[in-house]
Amino acid sequence: MSLNSRFHPRLTLKNHGFYLFGWREKAKLLIDFPAKRASLKSSMVRFTPLQFIPVLIAAASHAGEITIESRAFRIESTFSATALPNSEGMLLRFSPKIWKDYEIVEISDHGSKVSKGDLLVSFDTEEIDKKLEDAQLALESSALSLAQAALDLKNLIATSPHRLEAIRRSAEIAEEEHTYFTQVRRKADEETAAQSLKRYEQILSNQREELKQLSKMYEADDITENTEEIILVRQQDAVAAAEFALRMEALEHKRALDVSLPREAKKLSDSQRDTAITFTKAEVEIPRALELSKLAVATAKTTHQRAKKNLTELGADRAQFEYKAPADGWFYHGPIENGRWSLGDVAKHLVPHGKPPTHAAFATFVPVTAELSLISFLDEATARAMTPDIGGVATLAGREDLEIPVKLLQPNAWQLVPTGMAIYLEDPAYAALILPRSGLRNSLPQSAQPPKSA
Repeated sequence: MSLNSRFHPRLTLKNHGFYLFGWREKAKLLIDFPAKRASLKSSMVRFTPLQFIPVLIAAASHAGEITIESRAFRIESTFSATALPNSEGMLLRFSPKIWKDYEIVEISDHGSKVSKGDLLVSFDTEEIDKKLEDAQLALESSALSLAQAALDLKNLIATSPHRLEAIRRSAEIAEEEHTYFTQVRRKADEETAAQSLKRYEQILSNQREELKQLSKMYEADDITENTEEIILVRQQDAVAAAEFALRMEALEHKRALDVSLPREAKKLSDSQRDTAITFTKAEVEIPRALELSKLAVATAKTTHQRAKKNLTELGADRAQFEYKAPADGWFYHGPIENGRWSLGDVAKHLVPHGKPPTHAAFATFVPVTAELSLISFLDEATARAMTPDIGGVATLAGREDLEIPVKLLQPNAWQLVPTGMAIYLEDPAYAALILPRSGLRNSLPQSAQPPKSA
């Protein structure tokens, strides 16, 4: 059992149904515990009924008469508690998703009283604002790239079948032309060239024969007339022209057989080969280009979504570069979590150019409307002795004469935690008076002190 540090000459104790007895010496002899009183003032001790037997014997040895009165012996447990907001307190956390470069520009004083809209803390925004502009431009560029990729895909879907069909048709035509030339037209062209040469030879022969006959006829006459002379000259010109035409036709015939026809055969053969290769390649490339275009659209869409997400996350990070009071209240450096207010090493970062740790609470805002509860952390033995609705009193440090009635809340208002046991004690009329038990009063400016009438 535990015994309070405040001992009186008349004591009562109740322990699991065993009643002990206080005592009073008629000669007004106080029962003292030398070397024990000082230690009991700040700690708890555990007694059992057998421990009081030596005390009674010692008291009897110093007095002639002892009066024993039967009274209940009351156990008192004394522990510290802190008045903290139930749920309306706001923890300030800087939790950027992508931005890492930050530092405090301005921060309100610890314990300062603030009004709604007052600045609590702000960070340097120059670099992140530049990054936001870049992110906005990147988003606009990605949107245009996505639109262009989608348009290219639409055109490919519409034109790919026609392009493939046109290439296939070109390959078929080239094959047909090559086959026809090889099997029919080349031989026909060779025969045509030969026939043309033969015709020119015949023309020359005819012209020569006609000139020969004219010459014989005119030679038989003794006198050649002017008309006959003209006819002979004309026929001689015709023979010369036929000879020239035959010579040109012979050259053309030779070129056709030696150059033109072989060259055309090679050209048609190459065309057949090339168009066949182009068609084979197109059968693979056109569907592949279509798939690549689809992937380009997907990539552009992903890039756009990432640019949009990047801008959104940057915007969310930028929104954390300034915290304002959502209502009237008090602003404290350090977090109030799990029933404790702690500042620790974070204090050195809560200054201009400081960098508080990310993803962790570094300050607390408590609105004036917040309901407060008393929170205490107990050792397991003391916690197990607590029962629902148990009553007690709370005193203010420096005002021990003022006792405030309190009681333990519902059974689920306390629980074991790694550091002990958290218990909520509540009295709406006096909860704010216990706030200095947290040790914050000495650090609060005069303007932030709660009113005396609270």
